[in-house]
Amino acid sequence: MKKIVLIPTYNEKENISAILHAVLGLSSDYHVLIIDDNSPDGTAEIVESLIPKFTNRLFISKRPGKQGLGTAYIHGFKWASEHNYDYVFEMDADFSHNPNDLDRLLAACEEDGADVAIGSRYVKGGDTENWPIDRKLYSWGGSAYTRIITGMPIKDPTAGFMCYKSKVLADINFDNIKFIGYAFQIEMKFSAWKLGYKINEVPITFIDRKIGVSKMSKGIIKEAMLGVLLMQWQSTTGSFVKMIKRIRVNF
Repeated sequence: MKKIVLIPTYNEKENISAILHAVLGLSSDYHVLIIDDNSPDGTAEIVESLIPKFTNRLFISKRPGKQGLGTAYIHGFKWASEHNYDYVFEMDADFSHNPNDLDRLLAACEEDGADVAIGSRYVKGGDTENWPIDRKLYSWGGSAYTRIITGMPIKDPTAGFMCYKSKVLADINFDNIKFIGYAFQIEMKFSAWKLGYKINEVPITFIDRKIGVSKMSKGIIKEAMLGVLLMQWQSTTGSFVKMIKRIRVNF
């Protein structure tokens, strides 16, 4: 089974070499695709210098500028499909996600029958480290808000540490995925849930970055809050339209 870890980057020169050595040093034969948005700090150059060391396991796709997390992952999903990967992972470059937990996400899909595995902070055994109280409140409150609005039974809907079976990504119409920040993560889980795929949450400890600058912003939080409402509205109205069409056909 072919496994690819997608890592979007923008100005991650302090972390990129270490995270690549950690992931590619695991015994499970993961491959890595870096999607770099023209980092001015030289992140891409560091990745390229490591490609000879990890031949046929490390790849990079360079984009012309900063285009957002969601579009980076969709770019990676399409790349993974073109190269026939069976499992596709999402992961941050800054060690917020422990590389050793990749095997646990994989086991949730390979052994426990999940179609999507989420590295979750909010199931039993999950936790966060080095977060200020306001960050914890924003994150926990956003997760609760999302569950209330959508009815989606996922305790950590904004999580960005994921494993997808390739069939799930093949079934999602990326043209309908509209958001680029945290709302993108919610939208992908919502789409998989609506399609009836089995989703498991695996407890992890999320450790706030120690090096580099966080990409969190008020705009990303606002997008997530409004995005959840829009997703639920579109889902509800879409179901209503389909119902009317069925009634007309039967009539």
